[in-house]
Amino acid sequence: MSINTMKAIRLHEFGGPEVLRYEEAPIPELKPGEVLIRVHAVGINPPDWYLREGYKDLPPEWRPPVPFPVILGSDVSGVVEAVATDVQGFSVGDEVFGMVRFPSFGESAAYAEYVAAPASDLALKPAGIDHMHAAGAPMAGLTAWQFLIELGHSEANPLQPESHRPVPLSGKTVLVNGAAGGVGHLAVQLAKWKGAHVIAVASGKHESFLRELGADEFIDYTKSPPEDIAHDVDLVLDTLGGPTTGRFLRTLKRGGALFPVFLGFSDAEEAAKLGVMVSMTQVRSNGPQLAELGRLLDAGTVRDAIDSMFPLADARKAHERAAGGHIQGKIVLTVE
Repeated sequence: MSINTMKAIRLHEFGGPEVLRYEEAPIPELKPGEVLIRVHAVGINPPDWYLREGYKDLPPEWRPPVPFPVILGSDVSGVVEAVATDVQGFSVGDEVFGMVRFPSFGESAAYAEYVAAPASDLALKPAGIDHMHAAGAPMAGLTAWQFLIELGHSEANPLQPESHRPVPLSGKTVLVNGAAGGVGHLAVQLAKWKGAHVIAVASGKHESFLRELGADEFIDYTKSPPEDIAHDVDLVLDTLGGPTTGRFLRTLKRGGALFPVFLGFSDAEEAAKLGVMVSMTQVRSNGPQLAELGRLLDAGTVRDAIDSMFPLADARKAHERAAGGHIQGKIVLTVE
């Protein structure tokens, strides 16, 4: 490996996990407003395999052009190696974490030994957690934060005409579907932090895990459909979304809200009859929000769980693990 190259996971074509190549790539050049990070850990997320597969489930007009070869990923934790002259707030040697350039598509991405990231996307890594846990937090944590706590930006919403509006959680009943996953397990904790009564929906093997995180009630969806059990709920956060998310309308009280994290809801007429607000948003990089989440992680108020860890070179195995489902927390790549 030359002095100007690094190891990275790159795509040269779309496909399954087998198309992920561990190879040399140029170290990214630092641009104004950026910080160069020596990566210690990478969090993997659904958009990583959407890209790997060629965004095949998105409408064609939504699919961004992908210039091969391309590096995947957005979530990193590492140490600042260099800082652009116009950047303030970060110094060489700082430990940082962040979700880089999401949802836009940049020249430098996370599955690599080095990442050049906009300083505005980063926050200082909480001292109380390691790089692996820090790398697992950004996208999942910011998704939960922007859906439940504060949107934090005024960008146009690509998923609906109006901006997403979080609802007050104190004293409310919140159901989280897919509660053991990356977004779900952090959403359970953030809702509890804001004073909600939380119902967690997951398979039975995750019950003790979710109760330890603060879930007040647990529904094992493998035994009973949650829509047959939960009633008079104020808010449903469906981290799975998709075409079946409309079933949760039955659990909500009039005036309640349904927040699907993924596309597919098609029961707008029924929602209107029931007086239910249905709202979505696209998670966006946000360093200040990540700093707030970092303080909760540092204090132990919120913790992110690691499902499994793989060396960067084994990104294929990590994607295969993700495809297997029933994930408890986050899957993380470690970088030597």
